[in-house]
Amino acid sequence: MYEKSPWAAVGVLAFAVVVATLQMTAVVPLLPVLQQQLHVPLTSASWTLTAALLSGAVAIPLLSRLGDLYGRRLVALAALGLLVAGSLLSAVATTLPLFIAGRVLQGMAAPLLPLAMGIARQGVPRDRLPTAIGVLSAMMGVGSGAGMILAGLVGGTYQALFWILAGLGAAGFALVALFVPESLRPAHGGRPDFAGAALVAGWLVCLLLAVSKGAAWGWTSSPTLGLLAGGVVLSVVWVLTARRTAAPLIEIPMLLHRGTAGATVASLLLGFALFGAITTLSSVTQRALGASVLQVGLYLLPTALLMLMVSLLAGRLMRRFSASSLVGTGSSLVATAALWLSISHRSPFDLYGAAAVLGVGIGLGYAALGTMAVEHVEPAKTAAAGGVNALVRVIGSSLAGAVTAAVLSSAGAGWSFGASAVAALISAVFGYAHGFLARVPGLLAEELT
Repeated sequence: MYEKSPWAAVGVLAFAVVVATLQMTAVVPLLPVLQQQLHVPLTSASWTLTAALLSGAVAIPLLSRLGDLYGRRLVALAALGLLVAGSLLSAVATTLPLFIAGRVLQGMAAPLLPLAMGIARQGVPRDRLPTAIGVLSAMMGVGSGAGMILAGLVGGTYQALFWILAGLGAAGFALVALFVPESLRPAHGGRPDFAGAALVAGWLVCLLLAVSKGAAWGWTSSPTLGLLAGGVVLSVVWVLTARRTAAPLIEIPMLLHRGTAGATVASLLLGFALFGAITTLSSVTQRALGASVLQVGLYLLPTALLMLMVSLLAGRLMRRFSASSLVGTGSSLVATAALWLSISHRSPFDLYGAAAVLGVGIGLGYAALGTMAVEHVEPAKTAAAGGVNALVRVIGSSLAGAVTAAVLSSAGAGWSFGASAVAALISAVFGYAHGFLARVPGLLAEELT
């Protein structure tokens, strides 16, 4: 597949994953700014984060399937093109609906991680594949931290940020076009599950809208209960139709299989913990401490730098330690950081110290999640397992945006940090339990049917 070393392509794909992840977190320090400049309440402004995460959750399995059918490189270029278009639209938007439309387009770049993992699997030697997957997975953590720092560097308006994101997306498009060759198409025939995509989008919107607006509308009000009921009905319909579809959007057995369940739950909860912690930290520093957007970025600088440093060591660490143990350790550190902030979050020492612990934890956890998700499935299911893992991570992040806005409005920052701590602690339990079960011969390595 590659005429030269595959690592040039892996490096380009890693850059593309970072760019795709930047847009997810870059709006976090800007939420109070968007609330003010777009003249909307916090629960509405939080949808500028949730909308991109939500569209990403749907796009991951949908575009991954399109990559199987039409080539992963082509679909990766399309995803980067949508990122550029969404960035440009958000840069010129002056109303919340138009801004959210741009964010939805940006979120369509979320499948770049599973697409990159699929491309790497076909081009990287088997003995070096864990290193490549670890580096690509870790780029989500790097991008998450760098996005908030970038937002701080551009100042207190959102227009400049999205012009920069458009430029970075265009650079990623050009690099992928130049350095990433087309991969083989592992699937033949069939068509994407558009009905499944609509159903997944429907129940996620119902759930997230009910959670984000429940405090304002009333948790027992007709709109809130109606949305929750609608979400349950749509999710049941989706599961039933997915089981009868030849090529479903998400393979339900992949979600439930013993070899992937631990990674699935850990990924969901770790995504929730990260976004819950950084969203709450951004709000606390700006509202309680009077920090500027730049100062918020500086508070999160230890997180971003340590994510990067740990990601560079990911391959070496995974040659010495199991992926599940790294996920468990990383999740434990995230829980420690979130618990620290839930108790004390009003001094620079607390903020910088907890941000450093958070960076190490997310760097370890994110780098190992990709390997943990695929190490116990048959080779033909690697892309599907990686896609499901990326999907649930984004769903967890989406839930964090909605839950954090609701909890901050009603209970305060301590409870919001506490929710992230609980999620990370449960993630650690699943990570360690997965590692324990993996030591039982044949228990997790059974092939999917």
